[in-house]
Amino acid sequence: MKDFVIITDSCADLDKALREKYDVSYVNMRFSYDDKDFPASLDWEALPYKEFYALMRDGKRIKTSQVPVEEYRKAFESALKDGCDVLSVSCSTALSASYNASLRVKEELKNEYPDNEIYCVDALNSCMGLGLLCIWAAKLRSEGLSAAEVYEKLNENKLKMNQFATVEDLNYLKRAGRVKASSAFFGGIFQVKPIIISDAIGQNFAVEKVKGRKTSVDRIVELFAAAYDKNSPMKTIAVSHADDEATADLMVEKLKEKLGDVEIIKAVIGPIVGASVGPGTVCIYGFGDKVTVNMPE
Repeated sequence: MKDFVIITDSCADLDKALREKYDVSYVNMRFSYDDKDFPASLDWEALPYKEFYALMRDGKRIKTSQVPVEEYRKAFESALKDGCDVLSVSCSTALSASYNASLRVKEELKNEYPDNEIYCVDALNSCMGLGLLCIWAAKLRSEGLSAAEVYEKLNENKLKMNQFATVEDLNYLKRAGRVKASSAFFGGIFQVKPIIISDAIGQNFAVEKVKGRKTSVDRIVELFAAAYDKNSPMKTIAVSHADDEATADLMVEKLKEKLGDVEIIKAVIGPIVGASVGPGTVCIYGFGDKVTVNMPE
């Protein structure tokens, strides 16, 4: 059985410690503001996350860009030249062009490296939903599964990755074109907070609206706990935040009260998704009930 590498993208929100622990690499997207361009590093070397979200609070418009095709070529070829297969796990195609870029490079390289395989997965998730799928893939690899076997398991189970999220300020979603200006305006006046999930094709949409920050945070904990599958082969949960660590810590406590001594990873929402959802956003990810709903038209 061939060794294989796991490659994801800047949306995975896996910090250096997690990437080293599970031997996962990634390709960079980019973001910019005021004509300054930065790699969307998962380690925030160029611009610490607190500065990034402070800029957003001060009204800076952050623009994002996709992974250049050449980044995928470079990452894939590095593995192929070492005789390894490649398992590429990309952010949802509903949110990003990463998966399509990986497929393009796969087609370009298949004749150059006929003895190796490239497997490309549309994770139908972003942030730590994507990150947890990569961690699970790495655990399966350590158990001796081949790239082809892990590829099949990811595709069979990715719709069981649940996301429940809420935002602090709807205006960031308005600027990103995710909600109507009127919804953001009245939401701000009446402190309406959306409960956001990822649907069966990887789109994010609000399934509920509640009043107040505390209510919205309590609600996503409640919904996740009800959907969580304690018998899942991957029991790890992730709580992500956009510069609101205190709320993330509170969510971890509440989840442990409801679910017992479960492993919970705390992560920071990276710049690509963070540029759309804004500071104060919090999310919970983990395996649970299969996602079957789709965003209403």
